[in-house]
Amino acid sequence: MSATLFVSMLTLLALNVPLAIVIAFASIIAILFASDVPSFVAVQRIFTGLDSFTIMAIPFFVIAGKIMEKGGISQRLIGLAASIVGSTTGGLAIIAILASMFFAAISGSAPATVIAIGSLMVPAMVKAGYEKGFSIALMATAGTIGVILPPSIPFITYGITANVSIGDLFIAGVIPGILIGISLMIYSYFYSKKHGYRGGEKTSFSRFIKQLKVSILGVLMPVIILGGIYGGIFTPTESGAIACVYGLIVSFFVYKELKLSDLKGIFVESGYISAMILLIMAAANIMSWILTAEQVPNKVAEIVGPYATNGIMLLIIINIVLLILGTFLELNAAIIILVPILLPLLAQFDINLVHFGVIMIVNLAIGLLTPPLGVNLFVAKTLGDISFNMILRRVVPLLVVVLIDLILITFIPKISMFLLG
Repeated sequence: MSATLFVSMLTLLALNVPLAIVIAFASIIAILFASDVPSFVAVQRIFTGLDSFTIMAIPFFVIAGKIMEKGGISQRLIGLAASIVGSTTGGLAIIAILASMFFAAISGSAPATVIAIGSLMVPAMVKAGYEKGFSIALMATAGTIGVILPPSIPFITYGITANVSIGDLFIAGVIPGILIGISLMIYSYFYSKKHGYRGGEKTSFSRFIKQLKVSILGVLMPVIILGGIYGGIFTPTESGAIACVYGLIVSFFVYKELKLSDLKGIFVESGYISAMILLIMAAANIMSWILTAEQVPNKVAEIVGPYATNGIMLLIIINIVLLILGTFLELNAAIIILVPILLPLLAQFDINLVHFGVIMIVNLAIGLLTPPLGVNLFVAKTLGDISFNMILRRVVPLLVVVLIDLILITFIPKISMFLLG
């Protein structure tokens, strides 16, 4: 059954069929033609995969991110970032990264971060003399922080699949997200110094305070979400609903940039994004069940066993596999398919599942920057009239920076676990 599954998948992928359909059809073909399992099991697994209260957090956070994007939050976050960076060399590039980090802590989505911040920052950077290829590649890379800093939709998916506390995962993602952001800033500083990209307006304490006042309600959102979850006041799903209500109140009554007529577009776009994510998750759940029924995790453990002589070797092997699979598997689908396979291996060496969750998400976030899937690259390409090859060339050095961060996060667990005590 598993052989039929993989052959069907590869065939459908070669025909350029959408990923959710590939996973679902390949799984159904495997059940119908290579097993005695009744066909209705596929339908059962689809509903079982989505029959979770926690999964409701995903559409809630998607809606909250869209509300914040349309409600003027992104402009204010950029203003706050500019007041911090000031006239530093490469100031606009650093502002773009810092603003992406702020917005990541609101949206939980990498593509949303790229669009919300990039649509404002790329034209400003190009106007200031920055090369368009570098500007767009930087936004694509900075957008990956959207799935690492909390609240993160992939962390929710991983928490459900691995049965790990989503609150702990959110906390564990804070320092790794900041580490990646700072690393990109350092690279941008030296790149800008080499190419003569100057900073923006001079900053001052009074300017910072002024910008903080107008953006504080947006900055407080992740604090409210994390504080509520970790304080036991509400669940991750309830925090998503609270984020939506909070965003509506701030955007309608405080910033007054959101109109009733905007809500239809927000809900339609959010519905489309949520449906895409949930359809992939539902389809991936069938595949995950087939792999488990076929004892693929045990077979993988037998193959990897002789090479993974200790926890470090196992993590090196898993990192390589994830980096390869991340190039063509959607992030949430990869989590649902791979986590059940990897859990027995991780248990052998007593690897902390929260720490591993961060490793896995950072790994798969790199896949957002690598073809053929490369979601962030395709989203970023819409920000300017530029060839895809040019973006690829400019993103390679930025990828190296993130890979170095991945190595640090993998082999220094304290980076992820420090805030958890």
